[in-house]
Amino acid sequence: MAFTYTDRKTQQISFPLGGIGSGCIGLGGDGRLRDWEIYNRPNKGSMNGFSHFAIKAETDGRTVDARALHADLAPPYSGEFTGKNFSGFGFGPHSSNMAGVPHFASSEFDGEFPFGTVRFIDETFPGTVALRAFNPFIPLDDGNSSIPAAFFEITVENSTAAPLAYTVAFTASNPAVGGESRNDLVETDGTNIVSLATRNTAAKSPTYGGLAIGTDAGEDVAYQQYWYRGHWFDGLGVYWRDFTAPGALADRTYSSPNTTAAPDSATLTRRLTVAPGESRRFRFVLAWFYPNCRNYWSQRACDCDSADCNSDECCANETWLNYYATQWKDQVDVATYALARWDELERRTRVFTDALFRTTVPAEVLDAASANVSILKSPTCLRLTDGSFYGFEGCHQNAGCCEGSCAHVWNYAYALPYLFPNLERSMRDLELTHNLGDDGGLSFRLQLPIGSPRWGFRACVDGQYGAVIKAYREWKIGADDEWVARVWPALKKAIEFAWAPTNVDRWDPDKTGVMTGRQHHTLDMELFGANAWLTGLYLAGLKAGAEIADHVGDAEAAREYREVFARGKARLDAELFNGEYYHQIVDLADRSILESFQTDNDAVIKGGDIIDAYWDDEHREIKYQIGDGCGIDQVLAQWHANLIGLGEVFDHEKVVSALKSIHRYNFKRSFRTVFNPCRSFCLNDEAGTVICDWPDGTNKPYVPVVYAEETMHGFEYQAACHMIQEGLIDEGLELVRAVRDRYDGERRNPWNEIECGSNYARSMASYALIIAFSGFSCDAPKHRLGFNPVFLDGPVFNSIWSIGTAWGEIRITEARVTIIVAEGTLTVSKLDLPFLTTEPATVTIGSSAASEGARGPGRAAEFGWNDGTLEFVTAIEIGTGEELVIERM
Repeated sequence: MAFTYTDRKTQQISFPLGGIGSGCIGLGGDGRLRDWEIYNRPNKGSMNGFSHFAIKAETDGRTVDARALHADLAPPYSGEFTGKNFSGFGFGPHSSNMAGVPHFASSEFDGEFPFGTVRFIDETFPGTVALRAFNPFIPLDDGNSSIPAAFFEITVENSTAAPLAYTVAFTASNPAVGGESRNDLVETDGTNIVSLATRNTAAKSPTYGGLAIGTDAGEDVAYQQYWYRGHWFDGLGVYWRDFTAPGALADRTYSSPNTTAAPDSATLTRRLTVAPGESRRFRFVLAWFYPNCRNYWSQRACDCDSADCNSDECCANETWLNYYATQWKDQVDVATYALARWDELERRTRVFTDALFRTTVPAEVLDAASANVSILKSPTCLRLTDGSFYGFEGCHQNAGCCEGSCAHVWNYAYALPYLFPNLERSMRDLELTHNLGDDGGLSFRLQLPIGSPRWGFRACVDGQYGAVIKAYREWKIGADDEWVARVWPALKKAIEFAWAPTNVDRWDPDKTGVMTGRQHHTLDMELFGANAWLTGLYLAGLKAGAEIADHVGDAEAAREYREVFARGKARLDAELFNGEYYHQIVDLADRSILESFQTDNDAVIKGGDIIDAYWDDEHREIKYQIGDGCGIDQVLAQWHANLIGLGEVFDHEKVVSALKSIHRYNFKRSFRTVFNPCRSFCLNDEAGTVICDWPDGTNKPYVPVVYAEETMHGFEYQAACHMIQEGLIDEGLELVRAVRDRYDGERRNPWNEIECGSNYARSMASYALIIAFSGFSCDAPKHRLGFNPVFLDGPVFNSIWSIGTAWGEIRITEARVTIIVAEGTLTVSKLDLPFLTTEPATVTIGSSAASEGARGPGRAAEFGWNDGTLEFVTAIEIGTGEELVIERM
């Protein structure tokens, strides 16, 4: 089930093609290659010279037709606001759009991440043409999912009555400037690759590296290592004349540096004859290799004697190797690897895509979950030299936005821990090693390069206890005992920071179980006084910590955490619930609350000190509070707890009431009359869910919590997902649908949800919708797995699932339940299937129909039945290509 975009709905599409932490380029809905974000930083809106695909058709020694594989460029056509003379606005579209080159009239785009397909439409072209592109995405295989390359396959069908020879050309421009470009042909058995590298750039420079374009065809290949070098429009003009001439493209080489203003471009072509009614495929790969990363966003001060030092040895210019540079030696090596393993990588990626898109969920849920997995392939993400994962919050136009794997943002991101648990676990290792202070306070922004001093800002409650909750999740998904034992001392310190004497924000000094101090959070300021949102996360952290403490044998810590949890939960439900929803208890008029936290050298996001930042002298109120408001994240901790099997944090009936209130008050079916002084992620007649609203009859602070009127998608997804978990299916789906309706390809890019920048990490909360609908649960230490789906269309249900050691599908029909292992090994002692009302007839393990073509005879598994739970006499193992088949009575 692909999502199809037509006409104006293709205009905003930029479909990311690249590896995890490897950068990407964007495939436009019109076929253009845009957003070249391959240089270890974002690069929105960029083009790379004249990089493009083109096609020509020939017969009887003459060219019948030739086109760029582009559709009409979308308006406006006056040019961009670049600020440069003799280009930009008033000079028409930039030449790199190639709008003046013959092309197709229109296009359609099919998105089935990680596969994107552009179908080019023009009745006057002798044939039909489609371009399909992808980068490998294989759960648990983070190596092959991090290849710095884009894979392209162009399919041409001859719709005429006579044979035609089609030539497909792939052109890339060398990004190197100032005479540094160097293009070279590399031929091996069965492949032809053109390398576009630098001449003399130092190997440790951030600009060192290059591109490669390649094809796996050994025959019918031609190339032009260099376009004609000239001035004005010479290069493009001569290239088009060369390409459209009958026959093969003639090569051109230069031995001297480029002294023109135009980039050096290279073209690689393949020619195939196609009979009437037949189709042929042309494969090309684009690889890149820019191995040197540097911290350009928060540079250290230069310690050199020279004030204008630019040497590589200067600490301010310190670089580290990109992970992929430890796996391949250069761009040609990457291209060679990609071409040699194309079939295997595509097959394994297709298994994942098919499993994901077969999942039995409403279209808006599949749309949200699949589209936002693409964030992992965007420049929001980096991989450090040892492979560890690092993320910005999102992307500025040409820089990462908000550094440091920000704990309270990545709290919401549920795609990585399930699909690539090793990478998620590396985030825990980094934060618990490098962000932890001696007193247990966690900095919530990791500083690079690794080993840099800790970030000096105060700890945040949601990031602090999110780290504990996530470590618990990693344990339950499959982290081994050694890892749990290793991180436990850090987790213990982090938990107890709430009452540490050195905690100047005095979160819970008396161990009441309720946060009452100065509480920094993901909305960038602080709450004062008791509130369910942050207290809930604290309680969830205590509950998770107690269970881990039991496991590692720290009985005293487990006892203490449960006691604090019990006190806090009782107060939370008794004092912070107003009959409809949970609110904040704070006396907004009490200036002394702020004064009690006043210190020298106070740290605030905006404002000179705590009084300047928080006291509204005109209205005599504390600013940036929730008070009587209905906050979208008030029961966030229960959402996390439901997903990871932590159990009850809030009273269930009160949770349902709170979620109904969020739908009633925060969800707006039209923003036409909604006042929003903040960032506009939802406008006009679009629907969305605001961060906080104050029902009629309540007191809204004059200056309320920051971002109150915004619609931030990660918050919207978690609230929607939580509603679905608690049985409010229609309400949850309405929230999800509202978000995805805004990303329709015309107003916004479906594969780029924004918040504080593009490709925003928090939107990966949408992946939890898959977990919620499948009712998936996992307790890997006990070899226990479970499914309890939301059945919307009768007794049939399919879903993808993934844990630390294996991934696959579950398929449920009236006749049987089948659990398929696509890759890895799944060990199960207990299998919870509460939707089964009677004991199964048989349980067998055998080769899956998917891997063998037909189900083979299986071996019986001995089991007991305990009210919806299969209890195996001995733990069973299901390996790659095998399935567990449960025949229903």
